[in-house]
Amino acid sequence: MGFTSFLLLTSASAVCGFAPSISSSVSHLSNVYEKNRVAGFELPKQSNKKALWMSDSEDAVVSTILDSSELLGLPARPGRPLKVAIAGGGVGGLTTALCMLKKGFDVTVYEKTAAFARFGGPIQFASNALSVLKEIDEKLFNDVMDKFTFTGTRACGIKDGLRADGSFRMTGDSLDYLWNPDAPADWFVKFPLKECADLYKLPYTGVINRPDLQDLLIQECKALAGDDFIQNGNAVVSYEDKGVGEGVSFTLADGTTEEADVLVGCDGIWSAVRAQMYGEELRVTSPDKKKRQGCTYSGYTVFAGETVLKTDDYYETGYKVYIGPQRYFVTSDVGEGRIQWYAFFALPPGTKKAPSGWGGSTRDEQGDPGENLVDYVKSLHEGWSSEVMDVLDSTPPESVEQRDLYDRAPELLRSWAKGNVVLMGDAVHPMMPNLGQGGCQAIEDAYVLTETLAATKSTQKIPDALNDFYKKRIVRVTIVQFLSRLASDLIINAFDTPWSPHDNKGTSWKSYLTFFWKPLLQYAIFPGQFAYLYSYFPTGGMGDLPQQLEARWKTKHEKDAEAVFAKVAEEGQQSSGPSFFKKAENKPEDAALVK
Repeated sequence: MGFTSFLLLTSASAVCGFAPSISSSVSHLSNVYEKNRVAGFELPKQSNKKALWMSDSEDAVVSTILDSSELLGLPARPGRPLKVAIAGGGVGGLTTALCMLKKGFDVTVYEKTAAFARFGGPIQFASNALSVLKEIDEKLFNDVMDKFTFTGTRACGIKDGLRADGSFRMTGDSLDYLWNPDAPADWFVKFPLKECADLYKLPYTGVINRPDLQDLLIQECKALAGDDFIQNGNAVVSYEDKGVGEGVSFTLADGTTEEADVLVGCDGIWSAVRAQMYGEELRVTSPDKKKRQGCTYSGYTVFAGETVLKTDDYYETGYKVYIGPQRYFVTSDVGEGRIQWYAFFALPPGTKKAPSGWGGSTRDEQGDPGENLVDYVKSLHEGWSSEVMDVLDSTPPESVEQRDLYDRAPELLRSWAKGNVVLMGDAVHPMMPNLGQGGCQAIEDAYVLTETLAATKSTQKIPDALNDFYKKRIVRVTIVQFLSRLASDLIINAFDTPWSPHDNKGTSWKSYLTFFWKPLLQYAIFPGQFAYLYSYFPTGGMGDLPQQLEARWKTKHEKDAEAVFAKVAEEGQQSSGPSFFKKAENKPEDAALVK
């Protein structure tokens, strides 16, 4: 039956007084319309021109048949579920899957690893990310809180890597030492994490073990969609966008092809989806190793390790950044008596010393198998506070790992979306780890992308919706990327041991600059920075809930830590095995011991 016949049939029915529903009249004319069964539901129109005797609902159906788009439904809205394929089953991909499943979408995650192992070190969740998690899933938020270690409730900030006296003492960050030679100068500036969280009445920043978070996300997704929501060992390797309203087909590692309405590239910094969208060569590195698949070497390599150590300030500090000439050293409480540390150095790319099994990847070989990596890191901190040396001395050398840090310039001139394909998280905006916002921004992406797609009523409108998502996110993500990179550049290139009138440890022009930066950092830059980072909170303020969560956690944290401290005192330091990023499958007391 042609289009003209269709109009005549509809018109004749109205003239004769016969008023069947639109779906019962024309469902046989189109497979698309048959799927939707949407009497009276208006779709986007392709043209303002229509026959005078056609109703808006009839015109909508005709437009649907002509443009082959389909109605997309939600539990409370007619239409079929949006079908989404997610490339990558990391924290960002799993959070996106959960958020979309709760909206009623048909979601499948394609993950390259054959099976989820308990890989990955602690991941920081700042107050903004915790608000998003709570908005996505109240149960998930509560489960995360049960496994959380708060750092933002305690002293966090920058310490003088040369002047800290070695006792891990808690002192102020005032300027008293300028006129009082006996005043301690251990702390340079403290971060207003708690104050900024209290400003918005949000939960405090902290960390959770990545494997624990991964388990919680998978459990929640399986409860909604069953075990089949994820395909392991079958990564997305390429795709073909089929045009407006037609979805996307994609090829998997095993050679099979699947189809979906939307493909979400959430497959990490070396994204195969991004490589195709932006015309990059997958994992190709320049001869000088400063460029790799569109990403730029940051100028910094980082060593990382983990130890159990009861310092005098363990319960009073969250994380500390020790600064000194051309480098900085970070320690953080990650729960159960453990301290995770990072050592950042300005070294050429490919300065291979330690293995890398970062983020769950296969751990490769050490540059020199006979080299003691703890001794190597210590040699790069000669003359630094014994606080740094105490942390390093308690670390099993075989647990040390290394990674060259790459990031990308913000995509201000091209969208994260093309057709029915979109990028998110590290796949499009990897950032330096200094602010701990990489995972947080991926979680914000997941929430905003889902909300944007949930408001999309037709497959024809998907490309526009994906570009709207990019527009909603690009400004905030660009600012966070800038702040993350600036933190490294300032500390490495512009900071030095601060000048003091009482010693000669800081006498370069950078030392004077660092000294004069102090009041600006303390009273303007850091308060403004953290206030901005926490300013995205879809839940709104949470009243006194943050204080209740902190009080409940505090007792448990001390009990768990003391049990581990006692165990280590009796039996020796624990080794996490082949990689500290791989959490032992058995209980801590069953882990291998280093005497």
